[in-house]
Amino acid sequence: MFQHTFVDARQGRKPWLVVVSFLGQILLVFLLILIPLIYTDSLPRAQLTSFLVAPPPPPPPPPPAPAPKIIKAVPRQSDLSRLMAPRQIPREIADIDDALTPPPNSSGVPGSVSNAIYAGPGDLGIFGAVPAPALPPVVKAASAPLTPQRIRVGGIVQQANLIRKVQPVYPTLAKQARIQGAVHFTAIIGKDGAIQKLQLINGHPLLVEAARRAVSQWQYKATLLNGEPVEVVTEIDVNFALTQ
Repeated sequence: MFQHTFVDARQGRKPWLVVVSFLGQILLVFLLILIPLIYTDSLPRAQLTSFLVAPPPPPPPPPPAPAPKIIKAVPRQSDLSRLMAPRQIPREIADIDDALTPPPNSSGVPGSVSNAIYAGPGDLGIFGAVPAPALPPVVKAASAPLTPQRIRVGGIVQQANLIRKVQPVYPTLAKQARIQGAVHFTAIIGKDGAIQKLQLINGHPLLVEAARRAVSQWQYKATLLNGEPVEVVTEIDVNFALTQ
């Protein structure tokens, strides 16, 4: 019963099929190798361009330094500072104009008067050795010292120049309140010795007005500085005491 179930393999195998299968496999392998060689991947154009860009050219060399100008000294046709005998008698007399040429030095001929002035070829004299006139000395007028218009004097010193002193009237309200003390002013005394301005420094308000009225009538001697009267800034104290 199993005779028809198993088929003998040797009956279905043909030699030419094996050859064809082998050749097909070789051809497939050959195509797999040949296709990548034909269709190659191209590199990105931008990246390839950046790789192939030539480097920038080097900067040009600096220009050469300018050649120094050589100034040829023009020889003078004549030198008035010394006498020279000609080596030979010239056949023709050249017309030489040295009027616009400055003298070789300002000291003149050695042994001549110092500070000589060149007088020109037309008026040589003793080679133009004319002494320069001496300049008169500049005398500066002595300026008179400026006298300040206002000076500061201490209160004790200025007290000695007081010629009229008016005693202040003790305020009744301050006396009833038993208030006493000193009132301090900064005063400006004019050139005539009169009080021009009073500025309160400190003091009790009930005593300030009475002290101001009294000090405004005080008179001082005129203060002189370099023989001229000046204003004086000083301090004045007015004392109020209950025992007075």
